[in-house]
Amino acid sequence: MQDSAQPITRNTKQSGFTLIELMIVVAIIGVLASLAVPQYQNYTARAQASEGLTITGGLRADIAEQYSLTGGMPSTIDDDDITGRYVSGVSYESEELQVTFNNDSALNGAIMIIAPNSDAAEGEGEPSRNPGNGWTCSWGNDSDDAQANWLPAGCRDDD
Repeated sequence: MQDSAQPITRNTKQSGFTLIELMIVVAIIGVLASLAVPQYQNYTARAQASEGLTITGGLRADIAEQYSLTGGMPSTIDDDDITGRYVSGVSYESEELQVTFNNDSALNGAIMIIAPNSDAAEGEGEPSRNPGNGWTCSWGNDSDDAQANWLPAGCRDDD
């Protein structure tokens, strides 16, 4: 008896992803990246700006001590050698600390001004600065690209 020849059937079911599935995954990754990159840039800029506040901590303590001893802000400060990874220099002018950032940082040469808070309430005449009341940060006039939310939270002026 001869067996009749039966065709050999193979499982022709394909495995893997279809082109449309891969295109959807690529589109989702693109949307997530478009949201993540600006947030990362803001995070980087805030971290670099906080170095300016940290690096001036000792200098701000010296100013506060001078103020408590003499009752006035110092006219000059001798220490001009304050630099950091993102900070190119710190200067003291008009009772304010001016922190200049490197051009190759995310802040791109911006100037952050750290000034003592005023010790008078609004409407009480000319306020004087008192470092015992804390410090306020702002961006200098040359820092048009710097955003207010890049300032360190410890000295941000939330008026």
